[in-house]
Amino acid sequence: MPAFHTGTGQALFSALSYRNTFEVCYNVAMKKTDPAVGLSEQEAAKREKNIIRDESKQSYKSIFLQNTFTFFNLVNFALAALVFLTGTYRNMLFMGVVISNMVIGIVQEIRAKRVLDQLALIHQEKAHVVREGRVRAIPVSEIAQGDIVVLRAGDQISCDGTIVSGGVECSEAMLTGESDAIEKRPDDQVLSGSFVIAGSARMEVDQVGEKTYIAGILKEAKRNKRYPSQLRDSLQKIIKVCTYSIVPLGLLLFGKQYYLYHDSWNEAILGTVAALIGMIPEGLVILTSIALAVSSMKLARRKVLVQELYCIETLARVDVLCCDKTGTLTKGKMKVVGTESFTNEDVVQILANMYTYLSDDNATAQAIRAYVDKKADRKPDSTVPFQSAIKCSKAAFGNTTYICGAYSFIFADPDKDVMKKIDQKAREGKRVLALAREEDGRLTLLALLFLQDILRKDARKILDYFQKQDVQIKIISGDDPLTVAAIAKEAGVAGRFIDMSRVHETDLEELVEQYDIFGRVAPEQKKEMVLALKKKKHTVAMTGDGVNDVMALKEADCSIAMGSGAQAARNTASLVLLKNQFEAMPSILKEGRCVINNIQRTASLFLVKTMFSFFLSALTLFFLSSYPFQPIQLTLVSALAVGLPGFVLTLEPDEKRVKGNFLRTVISRAVPGAVCVTLCVIVTKVIGFFVPMSEEQFSTICTILTGVCELCVLYKTCIPFTPVRKVLWLAMCIVFGCSVVFLKPVFYLAYLPLDLWLAALAEGIAIPYLLFLMYRQIEKRHRKDE
Repeated sequence: MPAFHTGTGQALFSALSYRNTFEVCYNVAMKKTDPAVGLSEQEAAKREKNIIRDESKQSYKSIFLQNTFTFFNLVNFALAALVFLTGTYRNMLFMGVVISNMVIGIVQEIRAKRVLDQLALIHQEKAHVVREGRVRAIPVSEIAQGDIVVLRAGDQISCDGTIVSGGVECSEAMLTGESDAIEKRPDDQVLSGSFVIAGSARMEVDQVGEKTYIAGILKEAKRNKRYPSQLRDSLQKIIKVCTYSIVPLGLLLFGKQYYLYHDSWNEAILGTVAALIGMIPEGLVILTSIALAVSSMKLARRKVLVQELYCIETLARVDVLCCDKTGTLTKGKMKVVGTESFTNEDVVQILANMYTYLSDDNATAQAIRAYVDKKADRKPDSTVPFQSAIKCSKAAFGNTTYICGAYSFIFADPDKDVMKKIDQKAREGKRVLALAREEDGRLTLLALLFLQDILRKDARKILDYFQKQDVQIKIISGDDPLTVAAIAKEAGVAGRFIDMSRVHETDLEELVEQYDIFGRVAPEQKKEMVLALKKKKHTVAMTGDGVNDVMALKEADCSIAMGSGAQAARNTASLVLLKNQFEAMPSILKEGRCVINNIQRTASLFLVKTMFSFFLSALTLFFLSSYPFQPIQLTLVSALAVGLPGFVLTLEPDEKRVKGNFLRTVISRAVPGAVCVTLCVIVTKVIGFFVPMSEEQFSTICTILTGVCELCVLYKTCIPFTPVRKVLWLAMCIVFGCSVVFLKPVFYLAYLPLDLWLAALAEGIAIPYLLFLMYRQIEKRHRKDE
């Protein structure tokens, strides 16, 4: 049974029972596998595989059902059936928009699914197993219970098992937060989620799939809370209002027209249907889904896996970004940045002779090999690879042994001046190794090697970008605060730093505001820091790659995991950088802003129709004899001034920072247009008291004026104009004008005499003045509130 690691790791597993966390239940009845031969293909086919089911993926069936059987679609189909009964089939044209929206939504989501599934397949992890005496690379999901897995330095262990030959040193930092390597020898048990940092061995698989240690953590990591999204919440509020209003309003409208005014069955149905289809912002709902699906596809092409669509919006509103140091800001690799020699011997040649033949493959050994530019000219008689117990590697050449490792472990009586130098370098964020010679029992220091974490390419540029966008950067790490501060400074974050191991929990809320760099942070503290920032009304994004980051990732408003990180971290995160490409962060932020700004802009177009339909329904109930539109007339206005422009504008680039409350913003932009349409209907009705006007002529004038109002709202929405927006607006105006002049019979538009044309013209000229006056008043109020 693995030893229980005290310290920072304990907090992570407090929710798991002792049995589920540390006890590996091996089936003793299972026949032991020969490490040299492994399983046969027939045996492997019969045994349980290493499959952990991902319930977050949508099936084609669920995509079809979710886009087809929506409340709005069902209402529209019901309304279309009623219109069908009247025999005026042209008034069913609104179903063309509904079906188009439905098909576009299904196609876009299927395309997004295919891109994401292909991306997941390409990045599927591989493992080396022994099958029928040969080593084969297979996907980790095909590992069978009883398989012999070959472990090598750099491998992540994906199953629970027992070492059967060889020996390795494992890092369980992603499980516990403890950085010390743990030696694993035959009969020692190994937990999934660990990394092999040195050595090689063969492991017999004891537990696979849902029974593995990491699967227990994944269950704890499941997102069981509702992530914040103004966009989603606002849409649901709009849907709720429409849901509660449509049925009673529809019954009242039909009852008034059919029973009180004794309109015909057909007239009452058409008036009611026209009012109700206007209230349904079906285009807004489908447009939002399409915009998010397209955005997820764009990010997928940049190797960013979107696991929660609405996190794209959340990231656009983030004002604090918490970055884990190792694996996020740095590559998790070391680099030799200098040496200090105390001998005339060729230090580089000594290192070349040692590390050419040492089996070490950890980050330190890789850095030294990359540093030396000479070939070995001597082969050692024997070597001792790095061991955590002695903190060094050795190579013997005759009576001389060269040792490379931690100075304080090599020298029992360390020199104070050397220790002072080592401490100074540590404050600069560097790790110091000593190269020593042992001859006739006497140790001599030959050189000090200075190593440093390799900062990710463009890390400084990326963090500068976020800071210029008014996003605060918080660097969080379990390392020494001096080291973290040095790396942070190199990355362009030069704030105050603090040792979190000396901090009391009650001080967190103030400390997270006062400091920018945090060292010695325990996993539980990471979570509490995120919660403290959220209490201060911040929108928090968190990056991480280890299981020790899971709790913080889970609490963050938007969580981002590295693709090479622990499976539990990837499972919890909203976004996964599959290539560990931290440089993709600005493009993700821009994509989020583009989506939300465009939806926020175009949502007002859709809500104008919804709002004036409610206003006019109320007028019809109490003042008007009948609803002023037929369904096909609203379809004309909606298609040209709302539907088509909405889809075009939603896919346009717009990287401005997202500000304000989504619902308040879109409603304030929609109110002027809705009020304008309502006033035009009232004024036209009043004109009808003085100028003879039939119901068909009244409906025609209302349709024309509503189109003018909506086109003016579209004009306002297109500001600032781009070439695409100019062409779009002019095209919609021309098509609307041609429809009114040349397609009167199609849209049930009546002929207007000169006096009615003049009345309509006067109202049309007044519309932009009234509309933009209201916009200016609203914008002034917004500026005062800010």
